[in-house]
Amino acid sequence: MSKRILSPAPLPFATPEPFTPRAFDDPVQAVDCLEALYERNTRFLTDAFAGLAKVNTPDCRYRACYPQVSVETTSFGHVDSRLSYGYVASPGIYSTTITRPKLFRHYLKEQLGHLMRNHGISVTVSESATPIPLHFAFGEGAYVEAEVAENITVPLRDMFDAPDLTNTDDEIANGSYEPGPGEPSPLAAFTAQRVDYSLARLSHYTATSANHFQNFVLFTNYQFYVDEFCAWARLQMAEGGNGYTAFVEPGNVVTQAGNDKPDTDLTLARLPQMPAYHIKRKGHGGITLVNIGVGPSNAKTITDHIAVLRPHAWLMLGHCAGLRNSQTLGDYVLAHAYVREDHVLDDDLPVWVPIPALAEVQVALESAVAEVTGLEGYDLKRIMRTGTVATIDNRNWELRDQRGPVKRLSQSRAIALDMESATIAANGFRFRVPYGTLLCVSDKPLHGELKLPGMATAFYRTQVNQHLRIGIRALEKLAGMPTEKLHSRKLRSFFETAFQ
Repeated sequence: MSKRILSPAPLPFATPEPFTPRAFDDPVQAVDCLEALYERNTRFLTDAFAGLAKVNTPDCRYRACYPQVSVETTSFGHVDSRLSYGYVASPGIYSTTITRPKLFRHYLKEQLGHLMRNHGISVTVSESATPIPLHFAFGEGAYVEAEVAENITVPLRDMFDAPDLTNTDDEIANGSYEPGPGEPSPLAAFTAQRVDYSLARLSHYTATSANHFQNFVLFTNYQFYVDEFCAWARLQMAEGGNGYTAFVEPGNVVTQAGNDKPDTDLTLARLPQMPAYHIKRKGHGGITLVNIGVGPSNAKTITDHIAVLRPHAWLMLGHCAGLRNSQTLGDYVLAHAYVREDHVLDDDLPVWVPIPALAEVQVALESAVAEVTGLEGYDLKRIMRTGTVATIDNRNWELRDQRGPVKRLSQSRAIALDMESATIAANGFRFRVPYGTLLCVSDKPLHGELKLPGMATAFYRTQVNQHLRIGIRALEKLAGMPTEKLHSRKLRSFFETAFQ
């Protein structure tokens, strides 16, 4: 007779004490409660993990769940129609799970405050049914003693919940999520586990903590821009900050305002894949620069993760191929439309979806170019052209049969081509993050105008500094706007979440 392998009986769950839901009319008190509940539940898991090292045969599994916040409305009453977020469109129950409430404290207070004021309702804090994975309970920078891990002989997945990637997706942001019968509608575009996933990836890709990221983001694909940004940021710190409070480099190396060098001598042995640099202001109102490298895959990856921090704007500053003979090396291209041949977002955002230019961002970029260059009006057209930017996933597109690509570029009226801008704009559109693109023409492959080595060095030396100053000035202009003006209703679909 064949022997049957019997599975052990499932172990019972050990959980924190049940939490009684609480209603709040004050967003500060609601966020305080979310923080306390989250800290209690994550501490339960980390303490249980540490205790396993002393137990040879565990007699239970450990589970603690994310906190959640919910609202209920019973009226179809309209709120201020100028708003792009901060309200729900129809009666019903809406909820979202919450992670890292201390990191998102300012954001949560603002979002909950809008709901309370716009609808005259309270919000309810409770415990969700979504388990917190042990990996995420430890948070960023956690260090697990080797001897503790070595003493645990039982697979961790038998004792704790692991990340559930089957439910960690972008269905809400993509507009494809449909609540089941009796389930509440989503209050935010990202669930707690989706946010935790991205926070972990951000630290890995950029070598800086999520709490250093600012609400205004520059993306670039050249180290020259990083060097200029670091030099500018260090000068701000040496001069007392000029409104900024600190400068953070990969490895979380911090230079405080008023200092001319970092607080530590620590330097990374090697840079991460997409290093990030942050010049900080109070309330995350400063600027983050990320060197994303080359290609649409990197552009999608980093914007997928930064989006969970709900920034107020992101801009692409990079180089491009000029497609018109009338352009000159060093000219600027302000994108007002995009041709998407990057393919990395085809499953999330169909290519037939138009990516509109956002007036607030366009005006900020154009006025920043005018300020920095000293040109305006008709004279500005000598160095800047507004038009369609094409983004392609094949860096060596020139080696293919020219009839196909060149015909498409001409039909679209494209004036420039790169490998990242349309991806960043499309993901901004998808995640409701205001976006913009200002490129610098670095070569003209269709016209045989390529940079020789000496020309390239001189070009980068003279042009990068000006281009970067334009990007910084544009973001400073956007930062000076009221958020309700910056966040455009153009980015909102028929059925939107209330959170920005």
